[in-house]
Amino acid sequence: HNSIIMSNLLTANCVAQAMQKIDVQNPNVQVINIKKVGTQDRYRVILSDGTHYIQGMLATQLNQLVVDNQLVENAIICLKEFITNVVQDKTVLILLKCEIVSTHPAKIGNPTEVYKADVAAGSSNKPVGGMYDAPPPAPAAGGSSNYSNPYQNQASRSASGGGSAPTGRSGLSSNIIPVSQLNPYQNKWVIKGRITNKGDMRTWNNAKGEGCLFSIDILDASGMDIRGTFFKEDANKWHNVLEVDKVYTFSGGRLKVANPQWNKCKCQHEITFDRSTDIQLCEEDASIQQNIFDFSQIVKLESIEPESIIDIIGVVASISPVTSITAKKTGNELKKCELTVMDDSDAQVNVTLWGKKAETAENEFAGCPVVAFKGLKVSDYGGRSCGTLMSSAILKGPRIPETERIQSWFQNRGANATVKNLSTGGGGAGRVETFESRKTVSAIRNEQLGYNEKPDWLSFKATISFIKKDKEGGPWYPACPNAEEPCRNMCKVISTSDDHWQCEKCNKQYDKCTRRYIFSSTLSDNTSTCWASMFNDQALALLGGHTADELNEWMQNGDYDKFEKVFDDALFTDWIVKAKVKSELVAEEQRVKTTAYSISPVDYAKESRDLLKAIKGLQ
Repeated sequence: HNSIIMSNLLTANCVAQAMQKIDVQNPNVQVINIKKVGTQDRYRVILSDGTHYIQGMLATQLNQLVVDNQLVENAIICLKEFITNVVQDKTVLILLKCEIVSTHPAKIGNPTEVYKADVAAGSSNKPVGGMYDAPPPAPAAGGSSNYSNPYQNQASRSASGGGSAPTGRSGLSSNIIPVSQLNPYQNKWVIKGRITNKGDMRTWNNAKGEGCLFSIDILDASGMDIRGTFFKEDANKWHNVLEVDKVYTFSGGRLKVANPQWNKCKCQHEITFDRSTDIQLCEEDASIQQNIFDFSQIVKLESIEPESIIDIIGVVASISPVTSITAKKTGNELKKCELTVMDDSDAQVNVTLWGKKAETAENEFAGCPVVAFKGLKVSDYGGRSCGTLMSSAILKGPRIPETERIQSWFQNRGANATVKNLSTGGGGAGRVETFESRKTVSAIRNEQLGYNEKPDWLSFKATISFIKKDKEGGPWYPACPNAEEPCRNMCKVISTSDDHWQCEKCNKQYDKCTRRYIFSSTLSDNTSTCWASMFNDQALALLGGHTADELNEWMQNGDYDKFEKVFDDALFTDWIVKAKVKSELVAEEQRVKTTAYSISPVDYAKESRDLLKAIKGLQ
């Protein structure tokens, strides 16, 4: 009776076949035992074909079947995807994908444990069953097989020229497998891929210690990519060696399930590289793409939900100066800049770069190159804009058909075209403001700017009509002379009775202080006038680079004429002002405060060209 049930429900001898690495397609087995092991929600199962049983482990993506009571003892399942591995001299099946066929009231047959694995033969990491084909036929004697597999017969090769190529253990296996076949249960594996992105080196310092890390994205010939991360000594060892767009073989490291919230690579696993890691530089391999993109036209970003992750390609039309902001959580200084990127949908958008990418942007993207951006985050702050993440990849002049199309459009029409600016809504501090997006001073009042939950931003061309410099002691404040963290010459110091300066931030005393400008001025255009606060960076630009310490020395020496001349020379000069507007409660009265975040002198030649272009657009 049992044999009849077995023939109908279970796949005969499939356990022994799996043990012997014989390919078996979608076998049905019975789960005769389920046990939770360890503290990380891993499940061990005993699988039976009615004659033999074998131990198995569920991949973490199958855990929910147990949690939801779909996978229970004596249930019959179909193995859609699994691999065999050797653990402590026993062959174990790693279940990657399965389907519940039916439940069953009792164990079928009297299965016995399958014989122990032949450890000398080693473990097999080739997934069998389901979506994977059978192994290729062996070549005939004296001939070769027509079977073609881009992952086989690719021995690792080190580049000639020595010193700059990665080095590691000798004897690297040439048995390269696709990234899609990696799983946490493999002991030995080799993948080959192109580095499509390399993150900046990051550091941490907390109660558990300190260290550094960086990550890379690796793309293989099948189009599957995977994230890999290096920590501490391994990060220092490899960061300056590995290069984006180069092809390498990788082996050694720990595999774990990827967190899709932070990891946007296609592979469901990620690699933590360690001391066992071996990386070898390979020759260029045309079978591995430079990257894989899913481009969105810039004009369509208006209909894309904020927080979405997208790819775009376009011409970098302009680059803003690098600015610094202070992170609220850490207090660290962050560098940022804005690129204006346009494409042949006749639209442009601002893209924010951070860190080293921001610092090198001016040289990297000079000359209006075509640039592809992968993994940008869409924001609705100030219309539509995009920002890079740690995982974002930037590729200048990528080897794809879209590059030639965008370049041709820009050369023939785009450079002089009137394009739609999606980032015109008064965005953040580092936002690139175009001529078309400028407002007038009267817009602060007419548009009721500053009354929103977040500050409003705008740019306008204005004339400096008055500077309030008669503050007692001078239009500045005494700041800490410590240029390093945490003060960075910004924290206010107080004078002590013994003629020293005390900083409460770093809790130190100094013989001298550093003075930094802070004053108000009026900004005027043909529509209105407003008061605006100016701080040290803006004041230095306005006052021809003369520092507050320099002017203070003149005052102490009685050189009042030199002091006055610096401010007189700044009056009635024209500037492009980027300002922040926010209402504040002062003496129980709501007042709108305008702060000049950045000022730049008017380029009259460019201003004239922009005016002529605007007039032509009205015709």
